[in-house]
Amino acid sequence: MTETDPSAGRFSARRLLPLIVLAAGLGAFFALGLHRYLTLDTLRDNRQALSDWVAANWLLAALAYVLAYIAIVAFSLPAALVATLTGGFLFGTVFGGLLTVVGATIGATLLFLAARTALGDMLRAKAGPKLRKLEEGFGENAFSYMLVLRLVPLFPFFLVNLAPAFLGVPLRTYVVATFLGILPGTFVYASLGNGLGAIFDAGRDPDLGLIFQPQVIGPILALALLALVPVVYRRFSGKARTGAAE
Repeated sequence: MTETDPSAGRFSARRLLPLIVLAAGLGAFFALGLHRYLTLDTLRDNRQALSDWVAANWLLAALAYVLAYIAIVAFSLPAALVATLTGGFLFGTVFGGLLTVVGATIGATLLFLAARTALGDMLRAKAGPKLRKLEEGFGENAFSYMLVLRLVPLFPFFLVNLAPAFLGVPLRTYVVATFLGILPGTFVYASLGNGLGAIFDAGRDPDLGLIFQPQVIGPILALALLALVPVVYRRFSGKARTGAAE
């Protein structure tokens, strides 16, 4: 039986500092009007200059892109989709997708750690029986559940970043499931971004609902169902053992 940290349920302003910093960053993003620049129109208007700079400074551009994506995810800025398309446009489907996955995973992990540090221990210490039961059920199959939440784009990305921090998901499980789970969707949009030049030249807008087309979402849903196989197996094997014992 593990010992409980007596300070886990205590409120501390110092604990809230990481979340305060992230909330301040989100507020500053809108207060400074930066949201007006992180758009496809900005990319369209500056695509030649950006392409030339990336061609001349590939490593620096790749590092800058990853750092920018980390900030977008960690501060929960509403620009991840545009950034993913930009990554595909500037670096191609493969490198754009990989750089995006790395940046998104690091950014999500920073937000997870900030939330867990600020509120996770305190909420779990004060949790009632229902929340504890939910935490236990989630914890038994944390990797499978996390993988499904990442694969299926039903919930806002920032919410999936935060919720596991309050359900006791181990850091390693969170990081690995996040990295693997966002791969399919990321490469779909990176591929779309890779073709933005032709779309802009044709005077059209990209189909941002591409991921919900049957030929795209079908394989992703199949992967999500596959991720749930261990959960179903444990549940039925557990019932079988219980029945045999009786």
